[in-house]
Amino acid sequence: MTQIDFYLDFVSPYTYLAFERLGEALDGIRCRIRYRPVLFAGLLKHHGQLGPAEIPGKREWTYRQVLWLANAAGVPMQLPTAHPFNPLHLLRLAIACDPQGEPSREVCENVFRHVWRSGADATDPARLAMLAAELAPARDPSSDEVKLQLRAHTDAAISRGVFGVPTFDADGRLFWGFDALAMLRAQLLGDPALDAIWEAGARVGEGVRR
Repeated sequence: MTQIDFYLDFVSPYTYLAFERLGEALDGIRCRIRYRPVLFAGLLKHHGQLGPAEIPGKREWTYRQVLWLANAAGVPMQLPTAHPFNPLHLLRLAIACDPQGEPSREVCENVFRHVWRSGADATDPARLAMLAAELAPARDPSSDEVKLQLRAHTDAAISRGVFGVPTFDADGRLFWGFDALAMLRAQLLGDPALDAIWEAGARVGEGVRR
């Protein structure tokens, strides 16, 4: 059975969409999914990038596009009142729900929907308290143990070559983005065309560097 590592951050609307449609993409395929919360901001800092919601013009486009994609995919979505926001509390809360820091699908679903289905402030203390009560984590989300696990997940993702979320690690290959679900399915089905495409993408020479 293939194991898929799903690197995610609840702050990302594209990751929410991928999470909601992952079951459909993997229909009929036997696999195990390991949910790995990471700090997207840590990935961006490592690679010297800004997030899409931090770039004027691209910010507005991002929200318009994800709403359009959600509507087209039949995924309920309401944007939070403020974005981007600091997702540390949500990431640590999810990690605290599992001894290895690998939350279940149900935990991730509850956190994603807290952010992307309410249209409210994702970091509102009262709402966060309600979410924590619902999830009932076995460990203290603010403990050093949990904080270190989040850092370890993020460092491991960077070491693996992950540069953004959502990223799916399957069969030694990384698939990035909501629109990569079809490629992920092709990989798991053993589509031979993907091998040639993979090699072609690695052969392109580097031109101008800025």
